[in-house]
Amino acid sequence: MTQPVLHDYWRSSASYRVRIALNLLGIAYRAAPVNLLAGAHRSAENLARNPQGLVPTLEIDGQVLTQSLAIIEYLHETRQPASTLLPGDAAGRHRVRALSHAIAMEIHPVCNLSVTSHVAELTGGGDETKAAWMRTFIGKGLSALERMLDDPRTGRFCHGDTPTLADLCLVPQIYNARRWGVDLAALPRLVAIDAACNALEPFAAAHPDRIGAPA
Repeated sequence: MTQPVLHDYWRSSASYRVRIALNLLGIAYRAAPVNLLAGAHRSAENLARNPQGLVPTLEIDGQVLTQSLAIIEYLHETRQPASTLLPGDAAGRHRVRALSHAIAMEIHPVCNLSVTSHVAELTGGGDETKAAWMRTFIGKGLSALERMLDDPRTGRFCHGDTPTLADLCLVPQIYNARRWGVDLAALPRLVAIDAACNALEPFAAAHPDRIGAPA
């Protein structure tokens, strides 16, 4: 069987999520870095496999998959019964998806590299403009998520005591929050869950510092 190939970028939140999922499910893969800073995502080669010009793209099971949450749900569905990335009950799946979407569909889009660069260009600002934008929108989004986690279904992780899709979204976002200087002092649940996740090798092995910047 052909080894899966993950086309990703080391600091991409979406790529980071998929790396964690692959590790948690014990799926060995070959990494194929796409250097966003060098514009490799806009190359004809990357556009051929990902028409949006984004990362990640996962080649697996004879499929070429894009969009991180859709990729993770595919892995969950095709790696049964081993995967616990989504709960077995409808209410639990809704909650995990809602938590995940609060990050991946609310925080992430407005804090994408292309968005912040365009904001800086329009305003004539530089790196500090980008950082202020990031701190504002990541901070607001995470504050809302902290309130969402004030729920008896929250356990050691976002939903109970087993990592789910929600944790795969949370950890990269906390990494970004720290990178951009977001104050996490008022977010104890998020900080505790992030620590619990990163104590697990599948999360630690997916961390950007372990992956390293492309040459």
